[in-house]
Amino acid sequence: MLNERGQREVFCGLTGIIWLHRKMQDAFFLIIGSRTCAHLMQSAAGVMIFAEPRFGTAIIGERDLAGLADAHEELDRVASEVLACRPNIRTLFLVGSCPSEVIKLDLERAAQRLNQRWHPQVKVLNYSGSGIETTFTQGEDACLQALVPHLPLSAKAPAQLLVVGTVADVVEDQFSQLFKSMGLNNVAFFPPRRSAELPAIGPGTRFVLAQPFLSDTARALQAMGMECISAPFPLGVQGTTGWLKAIAHSFGIDEQRVESVIAAPKARALKALEAHRAALANKRIFFFPDSQLEIPLACFVHHELGMTLTEVGTPYLNRQLMAHDLARLPANTTLSEGQDVDKQLQRCQQAEPDLVVCGLGLANPLEAQGVATKWSIELVFSPIHGYEQAGDLAALFHRPLKRRQLIGQRKGELAWN
Repeated sequence: MLNERGQREVFCGLTGIIWLHRKMQDAFFLIIGSRTCAHLMQSAAGVMIFAEPRFGTAIIGERDLAGLADAHEELDRVASEVLACRPNIRTLFLVGSCPSEVIKLDLERAAQRLNQRWHPQVKVLNYSGSGIETTFTQGEDACLQALVPHLPLSAKAPAQLLVVGTVADVVEDQFSQLFKSMGLNNVAFFPPRRSAELPAIGPGTRFVLAQPFLSDTARALQAMGMECISAPFPLGVQGTTGWLKAIAHSFGIDEQRVESVIAAPKARALKALEAHRAALANKRIFFFPDSQLEIPLACFVHHELGMTLTEVGTPYLNRQLMAHDLARLPANTTLSEGQDVDKQLQRCQQAEPDLVVCGLGLANPLEAQGVATKWSIELVFSPIHGYEQAGDLAALFHRPLKRRQLIGQRKGELAWN
């Protein structure tokens, strides 16, 4: 295994707001940052000028940087304007950025002050979305960690499963139905669809991660006395089956019942993978570190699509949370943690992969060299968890190769003409 601590290509942690604001429909994310932060979010989210997303940027201007304006007074004013315009908001997140952290703006104190003013109508919390030392998915980790202390505690709470990590609503509904069919009725999802309706937890609550980039959130939940169910991540047929069976085993549910419940969706998923496997088998794939999804994704493309792993890079590796997926990697897999981007680009060139999974900053240069790429951020934005999404997940890897093949055919036709 390689451990690299050189120059990195990372996307900003503010990006997590894009899926978090869609999930928590009564929350607003107020970024305290620069115009660059505002442009980043507008571009990444693809929000048109007439749309009304539940996020915005309180822009740090020249007067703030020069100390000519009271930054806390300005922040109070902007926050009040937001809440006056959006009376349905129940949680206001003050999100730190690189600029606000550089000028040492104390958003924790600001959140406490605003919370005293607006509570109980609105809960005001803060977390850091800065991209200085994090990868972009850690924005969600920081957000959920900020919510953990506010989970209601109840000594009478029934034995309950808490599914941790943002998944699309359609995926949540599918998992809920599977759990119900398995006989597991007390299931809650964190974050919930409404931030004001945080699930109550008690001595019997256990949690399972749906996303692999939630190390700090997992530690915070364990510190509250909750048990973490060790499982692979629910990507593809094998990952989803292992995830569900680990949960069932933890709650003493008979495995035959589980097999009966999953038989139909599992068969649909296997059928959906057939065409993609035929096209992707034996294709070589290289993962640059970006989202922390790389290891479970590598297991999926290798075991279920027949792809050959040339290198699997991940920004950070939590061996405890990733134990099941690490065990599923082929023994000869080159695994790298961290990044030295120049060295990794050289290894990628030597490996001659058919497909590279990487961040936006590397995709265009690699495409210019004739390498097919898949943006890792698209794998986070898209619903990819569970049986019903297995075919869609495979299609995300198939599409770049299909596009390159069509472009090659078109160039050949033009040359012939």
